[in-house]
Amino acid sequence: MLKELLSNFTVISILAVINSFIMVYLLIPKISWVIQKRQLNDTPDARSSHNKATPTMAGFSFFITLLIVLFFLKDYDKEGVSLNIIAASTLLFTIGLKDDLVLATPRSKLLIEIMAVLFMLFCSCTHVPTFYGFLGVYGIPEVLNYTLVIVMTITIINAYNLIDGIDGLASTVAIIIFSIYALIFYATHLDFYFLLCLSLIGILLAYLHYNFSNTHKIFMGDTGSLIIGFFIAVCTLKFLAMHESFFENAFAFKLENKLVIIAAILWIPLFDLFRVIGVRLLHKKNIFYPDRNHMHHILIDSGLSHFNATMLLGLSNFVIVILILKLATFLNSFIMVMILVLLFGIGIIIFYCLKKMTIKKSTLHNLKNNETKTL
Repeated sequence: MLKELLSNFTVISILAVINSFIMVYLLIPKISWVIQKRQLNDTPDARSSHNKATPTMAGFSFFITLLIVLFFLKDYDKEGVSLNIIAASTLLFTIGLKDDLVLATPRSKLLIEIMAVLFMLFCSCTHVPTFYGFLGVYGIPEVLNYTLVIVMTITIINAYNLIDGIDGLASTVAIIIFSIYALIFYATHLDFYFLLCLSLIGILLAYLHYNFSNTHKIFMGDTGSLIIGFFIAVCTLKFLAMHESFFENAFAFKLENKLVIIAAILWIPLFDLFRVIGVRLLHKKNIFYPDRNHMHHILIDSGLSHFNATMLLGLSNFVIVILILKLATFLNSFIMVMILVLLFGIGIIIFYCLKKMTIKKSTLHNLKNNETKTL
């Protein structure tokens, strides 16, 4: 009876979410206790959206849980990619742990990220044989294939890392991303990736409980954001590398729009990354220079709570995915790229206006305080 129950894919899917949730839910308090005992709390600085020292490194529980998950999913791993994922995520966990404890330089983080991506190149499942006519491009040389994998993975990892600035945002956006990929992999019968997405959703739901808590708050830290960003990249590369036969009778969108759909799925992290880089270059600052120009900072400074800012950004990501998926069924990639550029431009204008309003409000507030002190 038990054997038959455990062979049921629906039961396995439910267990993937529940078991991951329970593991992280039980591990995080232990991690938090150690961090507080050793006085390793994250201390707020000028850029922080929090006003008191808070435990970090919840990503430690992510890493342990994912190692166990990958062990139990080995029978579903027909491509043998699990070992590559374990090797790559171990490297990212190591540099993330160092950054959470003593800070790591951008150069050392980038080097480790490149090394981690190289492990993924040993698996043919990450090779992108064709773009199906995206902007007129079909087949690409092998060297460009490898370059694409490296650049795309590093971009996604760092874009996701940058949005981890307020309560719930990084985990909520990741839950949305993994939910969409889970739907894609379920419809295309890629059971390993489907179950992996469900496990990641379970992990993030458990973390979200603590991240929003007022009494047991913890941050995922770089140990978590680098690993979650990496798994988002793995799912993205798999989606991009999937042969057209997987999509027959599953989805109606044109295959030439795959990259556009990826941009929509990853809209919040990618938009924030490119916007922030643009702002820093405009002000002639180092692109690695930390500041409070991220979307979540602007929304918080404009008066929104962490929860409301998170829900607003998460909802906008979801709406853009639905919109792009709908349009991708009948528009070609040239028009879709123009729509993305238009959406990006609208987003730039919105956050530029919000930033100006925030600065103006802050200036008026300071003037009133000075007048009060003078009186």
